[in-house]
Amino acid sequence: MNDPVVTRYATLADLEHIVDIHTRARLAYYQAGGLTADVVQDPTVREAQREGWTEAIESPHKRVLCATLGDDIVGAAAMGPPLTSAPDTSRAGQLYQIHVVPGRWGNGIGSVLHAAFLDYLVEADLSLGLIEVWERNTRALAFYARHGWKPDGGSRPGPDDSRFLFLRLAR
Repeated sequence: MNDPVVTRYATLADLEHIVDIHTRARLAYYQAGGLTADVVQDPTVREAQREGWTEAIESPHKRVLCATLGDDIVGAAAMGPPLTSAPDTSRAGQLYQIHVVPGRWGNGIGSVLHAAFLDYLVEADLSLGLIEVWERNTRALAFYARHGWKPDGGSRPGPDDSRFLFLRLAR
């Protein structure tokens, strides 16, 4: 019998596992979108990831979760208040990121982490979810569309003359 996917709060002891999953997932989706490995694997990016995940884990206003199968961490997600303020985001929570070990994509791990984000919205009594997704990450865009997210028409610059698209989820 297979172990179920379980989520738990991340600790600093999980940091290197989380950064590794983030790096591997990021490499996979950026390469699928046409970027080269040397652009994605810049050592300064990995250090920035480590700093960002540390800040999120330690923040009283953010939530970082690990998805586990048995003893293995197979995914991570971070969520919290919107990173930018806009008049209509006072009742919003932002899903900053979901990352799953690339070899485990399509096995429901991302959906379990997504469900944990929905729980976060309910617990915080928030009516709107926000996320940014790289326009060339068609796998992620399809994932979020299946879960009810809709583009809001906004975007910001991304790598290689691309965009990060803003998506919303009303609950």
